[in-house]
Amino acid sequence: MAARVLPPPPLPLVLLLLLLPLSARDTVAAGEDFPRDGRVIDLDESNFEAALGVIDFLFVDFYAPWCGHCKRLAPELDEAAPMLAGLSEPIVVAKVNADKYRKLGSKYGVDGFPTLMLFIHGVPIEYTGSRKADQLVRNLKKFVAPDVSILESDSAIKNFVENAGTSFPMFLGFGVNDSLIAEYGRKYKKRAWFAVAKDFSEDVMVAYEFDKVPALVAIHPKYKEQSLFYGPFEENFLEDFVRQSLLPLVVPINTETIKMLNDDQRKVVLTILEDDSDENSTQLVKILRSAASANRDLVFGYVGIKQWDEFVETFDVSKSSQLPKLLVWDRNEEYELVDGSERLEEGTDQASQISQFLEGYRAGRTTKKKISGPSFMGFLNSLMILHSQDEFMKSDGSLGSFLHLKCKDG
Repeated sequence: MAARVLPPPPLPLVLLLLLLPLSARDTVAAGEDFPRDGRVIDLDESNFEAALGVIDFLFVDFYAPWCGHCKRLAPELDEAAPMLAGLSEPIVVAKVNADKYRKLGSKYGVDGFPTLMLFIHGVPIEYTGSRKADQLVRNLKKFVAPDVSILESDSAIKNFVENAGTSFPMFLGFGVNDSLIAEYGRKYKKRAWFAVAKDFSEDVMVAYEFDKVPALVAIHPKYKEQSLFYGPFEENFLEDFVRQSLLPLVVPINTETIKMLNDDQRKVVLTILEDDSDENSTQLVKILRSAASANRDLVFGYVGIKQWDEFVETFDVSKSSQLPKLLVWDRNEEYELVDGSERLEEGTDQASQISQFLEGYRAGRTTKKKISGPSFMGFLNSLMILHSQDEFMKSDGSLGSFLHLKCKDG
């Protein structure tokens, strides 16, 4: 009988580490040094790859010490880091001096400061959203959430809605196959929450105002709006509903929502008011909401000259103009006035006036005009560039640093 060969005794841990390839050994050792307690950690060329190897979700601020925007961002990251560390899928916040470690910055395409990136299992995604701590946390929660959450009970639905908050729209499918909306969960991951409820009670049907399945409910918690889609659940119909429901029925125009409009191909029915917060304006927005519901091929928006005069003035409207005023804007350089329906008369049937305006627009009874000055998107970008240059002049950076990489606004 052949002699039985016994396996060798297990090696001590220290010896196992010595036998590992150098890169793997460094990763194991370095991994023990990265805190997960909500502190912002410093990374450089010696430990960055090791951090990627052991941290599933790593949010990195590529900064320059002389950049004014970077200096203002630092306390926001300090505030956000413990909240991100406490998520069900924890996110570790780190910073890299990419002006000093330029090779590392160049590897990830850093061309200005600060550049923010979320590394998901080592794969980088540039973050361009709000830099305020609370908004940053809400936005990053979207990145690490499932494309489509599966909800198995009424309590799971309740918890999902509460945890999602009010910053993003939600799409809740009831009796919908999750494979039908998986594509849109991936495509619009940064802009909305998606979930499918597999089991739910009649109380849920009453709460979300649907009486048959399959049904897809779109909710805008921030604007207290809800819309319903019963199908057909075919590609074009379904995506049209999702895409159009990413925005509220009537959009308040400000620096945040203007960026959202840039992702939408529809023209904007724009109502210009004196003050978008007074009682008359509030009532008018309700009327506009009804018109928007019946004309989903257009975006309806409103803005007050008191709230944003620089934007309003690009449409040749001033504080002496007769308001409210209606126009159709192409989201760039042109807008159209409807002949005979430029202004809404207060104290009259404004719903009928809006209907006449839309009828005139669709019939082509319009006069096209160019907005004053450059395109509005160009106007916004120019403001950002001037602001960034001003911040640089206030900093102690060298001209060489400015020419190499600029401090960029966000």
